[in-house]
Amino acid sequence: MKKLFAKAFLGLCALGTSTVAFAQEAVVEGGMHQALKTKFIEGSADFMSLPAIALILGLAFCLERIIYLNLADTNADKLLRGIEEALDKGDVEGAKAIARDTRGPIASIAYQGLMRIDQGVDIVEKSVVSYGGVQSGLLEKNLSWVTLFIAMAPSLGFLGTVVGMVMAFDKIEQVGDISPTVVAGGMKVALITTIFGLIVALVLQVFYNYLLSKLEGILNKMEDASITLVDMVLKYYVKFKK
Repeated sequence: MKKLFAKAFLGLCALGTSTVAFAQEAVVEGGMHQALKTKFIEGSADFMSLPAIALILGLAFCLERIIYLNLADTNADKLLRGIEEALDKGDVEGAKAIARDTRGPIASIAYQGLMRIDQGVDIVEKSVVSYGGVQSGLLEKNLSWVTLFIAMAPSLGFLGTVVGMVMAFDKIEQVGDISPTVVAGGMKVALITTIFGLIVALVLQVFYNYLLSKLEGILNKMEDASITLVDMVLKYYVKFKK
């Protein structure tokens, strides 16, 4: 076992050394950024601009959702603890004030439920469920645009591939020769646009998965908080509405 770990460690060291050497070589030759910029220019602005636009718009929607979801992810335990303490004292207005002064969908759901606390537990529960659906829709807003750009980016890249191949065959027809020099230009454009389309889709997919995990966490908190709030209202009725 020790020999196995030693071999693995040596392998990782060798990999790290080769990676550093490759990075140093890239820096000497102008850097990875310069290489990507060069390939982007070689790919023709007519076709490369389409995946670039998809990347910019997709990242804009991702950034907006990241900010929104992070603002929506508040401390639900602190909120519910404050509401519970107020309801234990029979202070419904105090509980409403706590929910109203707290940001996020959980606080909004709690406030809507507390607004109808005098109408009975069943009405409170229906209000919490209905408004929870509204808040879920707000949390999921614009995610469909991100999925659209994830799907479009490779398609735009493949579109450049097809157009590049058509350009290559047009040049072959004009020259009357199928030599590699004649074909290389169009095929190069085709392959570069495909690569950038796939890169855009991969980048946006990473952000989309992060957004999904964040959204699922908030939705789980909303469900738990809704159940807890209904239980609090029930205890309030048992204690003060006998």
